[in-house]
Amino acid sequence: MPSLFLETERMTNINSGLGQVCLHLGQELVRQRPSDWELTFLVPPEQVGVFGNSVQYKVAKKWHRYWNTWKFDVWHCLHQGSKFLPVRPSKLIYTILDLNYLSLPEYSEKRKRQQKKHYQRCIDKAYAITTISHYVATDVRKQLVVPKTKLLKAIHLGVTIPTNIPTISAPIELDGPFLFFIGMLQPYKNVHTLLPLLAANPAYRLVLAGPDKPAYSQQIRQQAQQMGVLDRLIIPGPIDDPTKWWLYAHCDAFLFPSLLEGFGLPVVEAMAFGKPVFTSPLTSLPEVGGSEAFYFPSFDAQTMVDTFQHGMTTYRNDPSMPERLKQQSAKFRWDLVAADYWTLYKQVLGTSS
Repeated sequence: MPSLFLETERMTNINSGLGQVCLHLGQELVRQRPSDWELTFLVPPEQVGVFGNSVQYKVAKKWHRYWNTWKFDVWHCLHQGSKFLPVRPSKLIYTILDLNYLSLPEYSEKRKRQQKKHYQRCIDKAYAITTISHYVATDVRKQLVVPKTKLLKAIHLGVTIPTNIPTISAPIELDGPFLFFIGMLQPYKNVHTLLPLLAANPAYRLVLAGPDKPAYSQQIRQQAQQMGVLDRLIIPGPIDDPTKWWLYAHCDAFLFPSLLEGFGLPVVEAMAFGKPVFTSPLTSLPEVGGSEAFYFPSFDAQTMVDTFQHGMTTYRNDPSMPERLKQQSAKFRWDLVAADYWTLYKQVLGTSS
């Protein structure tokens, strides 16, 4: 019986982006599992049983990073930072979500070199490499050494949208129409460039949700105060899922001017609600947004305002656009992701069953 090991230790924080990737991909892999395969998940102790009773579990211990006696035919690490690697012979599939760490200015060059060495060691050890976008695959080939004979394949992420949006009252105090962003408030997310949209559209509020870097959020507030729009800027910090879905469902538009993304999951989530999406033309975002998103050609104030106003006019005058946006989002489903991975597992093992 072929054996597959999935490193899902990052479910320690199951509500994080990576925790959710591990959860949803794992659930779908179990659902699609061929009858002759055995699955084992590496999990934190509190998540034993999360994928049901038909699979096996290993509880992650720190010392497992350095030594383990586990033997599996295929070993899949679901993110590039994994420290849980096979010691005994296994065909390793190494997934790289992004190489953003190597570009962020807050990390020292020494730390970046150390991280890059880890990535390269894993690539050297891997039988196959997957990425979550074609952009990341290209970036991996640029920044790391991947032999031409080694399989490197882009398999997108999926998105899970609740069938019933919470019918709750406004979880954030909003007394008018609003625009929405969700993500880490860090400089590379580039959200300070959205403030001119508030100045040019006095009817709108702007909600910037997500964990923040205090220095950057303070910069945004100071800039908003100078522009006279601070009273219409809302920075609630991290929000729970019911609040997130409510904000997607009720916003007039979703804004995502990020400079650096391995995938861009919020773009897909917003499109699932048929909302107009205004985003960056950089990195993976055109790959995800496709022809239905609106792209800021540059981030100067007048271009941002013009792009937004033109896009909103286009959206309002095209009654079929919400449905096309939903169709674009529907290309990114966990059942398709899992099916691609099962094809890869069989290919790596040299089976077709």
